[in-house]
Amino acid sequence: MCGIVAYLGHREACPIILKGLHRLEYRGYDSAGVALLNGDLNVYKKKGKVSDLEAYISEKDTHATVGMGHTRWATHGEPNDENAHPHYSTSERIAIIHNGIIENYAALKTHLQQQGHTFHSDTDTEVFVNLIEEIQKQNSCSLEEAVRLALHEVVGAYAIVVLSKDAPNQLIAARKGSPMVIGIGDGEFFIASDATPIIEYTNEVVYVNDYEIVVIRDGQLEIRSKEDVSQIPYIQKLELELDSIEKGGYPHFMLKEIFEQPRSILDSMRGRLELGAGHLNMGGIRAYEQKFINAQRIIIVACGTSWHAGLVAEYLIEDLARIPVEVEYASEFRYRNPIITERDIVIAISQSGETADTLAAIELAKSKGATIFGICNVVGSSIARATDAGAYTHAGPEIGVASTKAFTAQVTVLTLLAMIMGQKRGTITDTKLRELMVELDTIPAKVTKALELDAQIQEIAEEFKDATNFLYLGRGYNFPVALEGALKLKEISYIHAEGYPAAEMKHGPIALIDENMPMVVIATRDSSYEKVVSNIQEVKARKGRIIAIVSEGDKVIPAMAEYVIEVPHTSEVLMPLVSVIPLQLLSYHIAVLRGCNVDQPRNLAKSVTVE
Repeated sequence: MCGIVAYLGHREACPIILKGLHRLEYRGYDSAGVALLNGDLNVYKKKGKVSDLEAYISEKDTHATVGMGHTRWATHGEPNDENAHPHYSTSERIAIIHNGIIENYAALKTHLQQQGHTFHSDTDTEVFVNLIEEIQKQNSCSLEEAVRLALHEVVGAYAIVVLSKDAPNQLIAARKGSPMVIGIGDGEFFIASDATPIIEYTNEVVYVNDYEIVVIRDGQLEIRSKEDVSQIPYIQKLELELDSIEKGGYPHFMLKEIFEQPRSILDSMRGRLELGAGHLNMGGIRAYEQKFINAQRIIIVACGTSWHAGLVAEYLIEDLARIPVEVEYASEFRYRNPIITERDIVIAISQSGETADTLAAIELAKSKGATIFGICNVVGSSIARATDAGAYTHAGPEIGVASTKAFTAQVTVLTLLAMIMGQKRGTITDTKLRELMVELDTIPAKVTKALELDAQIQEIAEEFKDATNFLYLGRGYNFPVALEGALKLKEISYIHAEGYPAAEMKHGPIALIDENMPMVVIATRDSSYEKVVSNIQEVKARKGRIIAIVSEGDKVIPAMAEYVIEVPHTSEVLMPLVSVIPLQLLSYHIAVLRGCNVDQPRNLAKSVTVE
């Protein structure tokens, strides 16, 4: 959640911070603010988007070479000017920005009020900055020491940056459970929630670890542990390109990312599927090959769209590798005292690599001795560093809040993983493996062909843009796709939508069907085809409006369905990579026609770094 940006150097800080906040706005867009230090410590903040903040400060004095900014996803306190970050301390000599949640803020606030501190917001963050000020006053210590001592008293997650009027050429930052990256330029430094605000200025970055404190002053970067032990910064080179985080002529990032899927799927296979040599490779599992071969169970933990990718993986791994798989919501798994053994493998899936619930699930599984395999998209992310092994999806930056190319990239990597496991365990024949490899190689082209249906899908969206409910049905491998299609629609268009296994319709949802109920049925040719045809007949008999996703050349379902979308045929195992495409486009066009902000849907943020 929440995006943070800070700068210290020789340039004007405010334009850099504002541009960075625009790039981080996918992390939260309830309010935004900046703090600028130039003799005085000035805080300007405003409810609304970063553009509202820009308009507000257009006549203000923003001259400074040190500053920080924040774009908020509200946790404590409604979105308004007072709750926007940055927050002053009581004396207004210290300011802070914060991504995370301080769980013991109420007790700290009561104590600080007794010490004479006043509060102007409902946020936990204002408690944090007053705690720093109180510690500094009581101990007559430096700001750095006051921050370090404050971190011992707060419980929860945080990525913070602190400015003080009494330390005019200094930035202090720290993190626990929320992402933070430091950019190192020529006599200048950048701090941000991710690398997107940094890449046009430098490609040298340091990913800050949990419990580390960053001090930037006098042109130097110092990192210390919470116990005040000096750490050696590990400088990495960014491989991110500036044009990958621009819209590239598309009206929305979401549409751009939908159309990037042929490339992102190909990039996720690159070096892993070597069709000419007949080889499958995944370097991340090499050191743990025997663990995978001998695993008694695989547990997949994820949230949201990544959880749907995990459901596809359950079908894949049990089908191809014959290992029992359980797919768990990370937010539930971490709290329900699950049975985990050293022979279990836990696969953690997260686009951002920062999902708080998934990180907590990883820590729980590690404490039980399980082997942890991570699948994420962001290099250097917390999950990438917390797992025993893993694989990057190579989808490229995904800015749209509703995941699209992340889903297909995750399914691609999970498909490769299932094929490799099946090969190593001898549960898939060489002939079958070769067939799947050949077919997987064709998927980018088939996704390209599915994207050519965009104009047809836009016409269907026109017909259903005013619907208030949708049902999505699928069976087998396409059931998780039905769930994902329903999630996309509700996320960005605010239409209530539910996904079901098609056979479950008779166990309740059929009561909802009438002439006003759109039903999206994924009915591609597979082992469940005849059953799905029967389900469509049941819907038609009750006057439900049917939008059917079918395999090219289908002659049966077009006679039943009101609208038919034909996608290229592929193996049942690989069909989710193709059948999800029209569902993404349908949700996009309906949302646009309803006037919704598809890149920044209400109440959502891209990276869920708080519980």
